[in-house]
Amino acid sequence: MDRWAWVGKRVVRQVWFRAALISLFGVALAVVAALVGPFLPGDVHGRLGQDAVGTILQIMASSMLAVTTFSLTAMVSAYGSATQLATPRATQLLIGDPTSQNALSTFLGAFVFSVVGIIGLQSSLYGDSGRVVLFCGTVLVVAVVVVTLLRWIGHITGFGRMSDVIDRVEEAAAAAMRAFSADPRLGGRPAVPVPVGATPVFAEETGYVTHIDVASLGAVAARRGLVLHVAALPGTLVHPTRPLLHVEGDPGEDGRALASAFAIERHRRFDQDPRLGLIALSEIASRALAPATNDPGTAIEVLNALLRVLLHLPPDDPEGEELAERPPVHVPRPTLDDMLTDAFRPLIREGTAEIEVTIRLAKTLQGLRAARPYAAPSVARVAARLDRAARAAITDPADLADYEAAQR
Repeated sequence: MDRWAWVGKRVVRQVWFRAALISLFGVALAVVAALVGPFLPGDVHGRLGQDAVGTILQIMASSMLAVTTFSLTAMVSAYGSATQLATPRATQLLIGDPTSQNALSTFLGAFVFSVVGIIGLQSSLYGDSGRVVLFCGTVLVVAVVVVTLLRWIGHITGFGRMSDVIDRVEEAAAAAMRAFSADPRLGGRPAVPVPVGATPVFAEETGYVTHIDVASLGAVAARRGLVLHVAALPGTLVHPTRPLLHVEGDPGEDGRALASAFAIERHRRFDQDPRLGLIALSEIASRALAPATNDPGTAIEVLNALLRVLLHLPPDDPEGEELAERPPVHVPRPTLDDMLTDAFRPLIREGTAEIEVTIRLAKTLQGLRAARPYAAPSVARVAARLDRAARAAITDPADLADYEAAQR
């Protein structure tokens, strides 16, 4: 299924589920009113005013419909703004924002609750004593709406803005990088050369690998005595002629089960793909440095975010890995060179035209090399590429002196 369609359907389900809970609250009030009504004082409904509940419900129904429409418009506008100003890769993070989903579902549920209450009043479902119960429930819903609205007002002021998008992408990238650092091989064993006679297993569709279920692969391998070599990591574009993995042994009828352990979608996801977060951050910086935008400050903020994310990078050959208990599934991993190229190549290409960005690039590489000594050779190769591009682009001797000082 298309990633965007799947995310959209999931969000709609979550919003409708929460809205249905509030709506069912109105139906439950009718049952409670029938049970509790006889025990209430006979004149209590007169103190509240005969039409008090109906007036409040009518006001809530009209206002919540407008607020729901406004909230939905603001969310869609934020998605479009993030796509145009930052990167389309950040949109999936905005769509999954829980505060927005909670606000939209609360407003929609309050609207439906009001409509259900008005229908109940017009059909004399509640009665005089039941209106007291409905009034108490309406006051509770109003309190929930007010609290949600206050949170939503504070949230919408920054939702989808550039700083918010950078923070969201950084958090997603850092989470993926921490998971990658904890287990670079997704629970499998280090990659080894694939034997000549290994049988390739191909995908039946074209798209990006977004998730690999190594546990399922290990179960099939243990059952049939196979040794598996993964060929397509999360983030890899596969098609019916590109193998997902190679199998030592005869997979028999389990070839389809092996292929089904790879989730293939039209768009990449952040979960098992640490490179996507680096690519998304570098795209934000690259777009900020475009001549039409010319925003070096945003590029510098992205460099700071990249440094924080890259500080989670594990070494290429981590020590102390326990391999005996792992399934016979050999999984390669992106190298440090791959990660740093994803992060810095667009910035080197676009950023050398701005001396401020060039200096920050040099300082970022220096900081990464000092904080992670095992990455020094890879960082040195990126720094050499930056040095060649910077010396070709910088013409002012004072700027060149500042750049050389940043390298020390």
